[in-house]
Amino acid sequence: MSGFPYLTQSGFIGAAPAQQQPFAIAGIPWDGSVTNRPGARFGPRSIRQASQMLCDATHPLFDVSPIDRLGDLGDLDLPNTGIEAMRAALAPLLPPLLAKHHMIWLGGDHSITLPLLRAYRDHFGEPLAVIHFDAHCDTWEDHFGEPSGHGTWVYEAIQEGLARADCFTQIGIRSSGVREAREYVQDQGGQIFTARALRGLESPAQLAPMLDAIRQRLVDCGNPPLYLSLDIDCLDPAFAPGTGTPEPAGLTSNQVFTILEELADLPFVGMDCVEVAPPYDHAELTSLVAAQLVWTYLCGRLAPARS
Repeated sequence: MSGFPYLTQSGFIGAAPAQQQPFAIAGIPWDGSVTNRPGARFGPRSIRQASQMLCDATHPLFDVSPIDRLGDLGDLDLPNTGIEAMRAALAPLLPPLLAKHHMIWLGGDHSITLPLLRAYRDHFGEPLAVIHFDAHCDTWEDHFGEPSGHGTWVYEAIQEGLARADCFTQIGIRSSGVREAREYVQDQGGQIFTARALRGLESPAQLAPMLDAIRQRLVDCGNPPLYLSLDIDCLDPAFAPGTGTPEPAGLTSNQVFTILEELADLPFVGMDCVEVAPPYDHAELTSLVAAQLVWTYLCGRLAPARS
């Protein structure tokens, strides 16, 4: 199961080691940037373990299984001594993986998304559109006195031109924060759908205005490559207690699954699922929902167009 306390080798949904498969998963077990409770370095192992209950992994909506087209690279062997050392070691590993696979990344805390977006920007030669699920806006200009961390990556990505501000969508935001941080993405031309605005809306029909707005924004921006960053704390702690910075009054699992299912035909080029911290989980609730959200994303990439 493990060659080191937080590194894992068993494949997601039992997938074979990555070779020539079009899709691949890799763990980035780094949590040195958390501002509250550490433990997300154990997220990849826990998500993989929870995924084993998916059996043949045939999705009940999409009626496909990704097993034969998915490879697992295990966890990337990275230093855990500092964020810059981690990012420096990660950077050269990414281009060959992006050239070979449609990648899904298991975190780890949310600071891993910035170096990933740097690599995607270089790979595609243009800034990306981003759909960002989170309780937190992650738009602070510093990380408690440090220049970078898991709460700064959105600000840094927009400032560096890695992500298009006008095609950046945040879903589930609800944490405390000054207006300049909370509404930074909107002030830069993007769109924010707060958890408060989405209360009670779960079905495709109820979420249609938001779904239509996301689709229209992509069209208006010329359909740039689209990246999904899913912080598990977008969910209410009732659905995902195992995370470092839980925030009450969050999204339901039904809401997030509906959104992923309904937007499955969009031009996604990759995703990450971050901030799963198993030491604070109960009955594997957080790992289970994370595994099934990743699985749903994968099946959505493979599913034939639905009417």
